[in-house]
Amino acid sequence: MRCEWANSSAEMQQYHDNEWCKPSHDERYFFEMLTLELSQAGLSWSTVIKRRQGYREAFSDFDIDKVAKYDDDKIAELLQNPAIIRNKLKVNATVNNARQIVEMHNNGKSFADYIWSFTDGKIIDHHITAEDEMPAQDELSQKISKDLKKRGFRFVGPTIIYSYLQAVGVINDHLEQCDFK
Repeated sequence: MRCEWANSSAEMQQYHDNEWCKPSHDERYFFEMLTLELSQAGLSWSTVIKRRQGYREAFSDFDIDKVAKYDDDKIAELLQNPAIIRNKLKVNATVNNARQIVEMHNNGKSFADYIWSFTDGKIIDHHITAEDEMPAQDELSQKISKDLKKRGFRFVGPTIIYSYLQAVGVINDHLEQCDFK
């Protein structure tokens, strides 16, 4: 038994079964998921997940330090890459967000630790029994979104951040009856 949304494709099943709502503290994964989640804005997750390998190749396997150094020429190159979603605002946001994470690193902070600090390192489990009970955002995602924006991050609205928190395992929204909970 899986959460119903995961049954639409093999990529969605793999993501659901092996990653979604599984706690992570990996800095590169945190950046990858932030990039994929912001890329999803206005689109479906399946559209983004099908391009995941293209994103990995385009964004230096999500090496934060490398992406933070991308210049205008590299951004122009990315905007011609059919393997990713070629939205100028989203590509620029990804590079900007890498720069903000590097700034955190320069101040001795991990981005993953920063995100986990909002829950004191604890997983939030909503004990959902039906998919329509899952919110698009909550007080936590609103709080983190506001703080990220204050720090200069882009494309980090509360709905994107809610999905992001699920992606990195801070929030567990697997249905109670899901075998992958």
